[in-house]
Amino acid sequence: MALANAATAAAVSLHPLLSRPSCVLRIGRRLPPLLLRATSSASTSSAPDFNITFAEPAPSKKASSPATSAQPLVPWIVRGEDGKPRLSTSPPPEVLQAIALAEAEAKKAARKESIKGQKGAVAAAAAAASSASVKAKERKAAPAGPPKFSKAARRFYNENIKETEPQRLAKVLAAAGVASRRTSEELIFQGKVTVNGSVCTSPQTKVDIAKDSIYVNGNRISKKLPPKLYFAVNKPKGYICSCGEESKSVVSLFSDYLKGWNKIQPGLPKPRLFTVGRLDVATTGLIIVTNDGEFAQKLAHPSSNVKKEYVVTIDGAVHKKHLIAISEGTKIDGVMCVPDLVEPLAETDTRKTRLKIVVHEGRNHEVRELVQNAGLKVYALKRVRLGRFRLPADLGIGKFVELKQADIKALEGNN
Repeated sequence: MALANAATAAAVSLHPLLSRPSCVLRIGRRLPPLLLRATSSASTSSAPDFNITFAEPAPSKKASSPATSAQPLVPWIVRGEDGKPRLSTSPPPEVLQAIALAEAEAKKAARKESIKGQKGAVAAAAAAASSASVKAKERKAAPAGPPKFSKAARRFYNENIKETEPQRLAKVLAAAGVASRRTSEELIFQGKVTVNGSVCTSPQTKVDIAKDSIYVNGNRISKKLPPKLYFAVNKPKGYICSCGEESKSVVSLFSDYLKGWNKIQPGLPKPRLFTVGRLDVATTGLIIVTNDGEFAQKLAHPSSNVKKEYVVTIDGAVHKKHLIAISEGTKIDGVMCVPDLVEPLAETDTRKTRLKIVVHEGRNHEVRELVQNAGLKVYALKRVRLGRFRLPADLGIGKFVELKQADIKALEGNN
């Protein structure tokens, strides 16, 4: 009887908590209706539907203050083996198991993230060390390049340092004005060149002209090389672009200039001049003459795509259909050549028409082929521009002018 009275008193003391259906307990479950009905009628019933037992509270290590009241316990509602709900001071086993599994999964994920971060840091450090090592090796293996300073510094390097480095024998002979590079190679193969007293038959042999003794056909090559020269020439009609000694070659226009070379540049060998590219014998206008083989190769090679502007004088009238035919291009040596620009110029003679044609292919007789393919007859052809360098208006026919650095740079550019 005393046990029943104690259970009743406990149920009544919990009545304010258990009598609210909207109260959600610790495990997230609402109070069962059966228990709510039982607790609501606890004041009239003599005994509850189930037994409520509480474990004795564990004694605290520190004595609680008399003024401090004990914290109320919020019970867990669980079902017993008989299927009836009961109050318990500890969570059910499945809840404890779920919490333990969740904590284990969280620890496992945190451990994986930590290991992944450590591996990433180690890999990043290894990659950085490897990259630094490769860069250091490249810096050691890379040859010293020209100074990356002002134009004056680079020009000083090219004229005073780069040219003194060992170079191929054929290139040295060509730069010294002996012959063209191809002819120099033939002289080497024929055994007509000696280096330091020994016959050399390999054009690829590296030599230092300032230190090595080089002879060609018994004549010693000067220890100094001529300076690099660049000229713009207004080619006359009837002159050919040949490096020979023909009386009507473009190079022959420099005869007087080369005769007075010793006065202009005393102690230096005469340069071997040649034209950059070619203009046919009937074409006039701008052509470049130099002794710099690398510059000539770069400017004349089709891959440079240097634009060339021509003024074509047509014998007769030019109609729209002719301009369309020229613009569509034509095949030259099996390659389709299309001009960049075709434009009629102002009429100065009613019997003749002038056209401006710009091309970049640079194939042999390209402009003449384009015009003739349109059914027109070329009366005169003149080249007036290379790259961004235009033939000076005051440069007379058969005359030449030495180019400045800005002019050389303009030759390699395009509009």
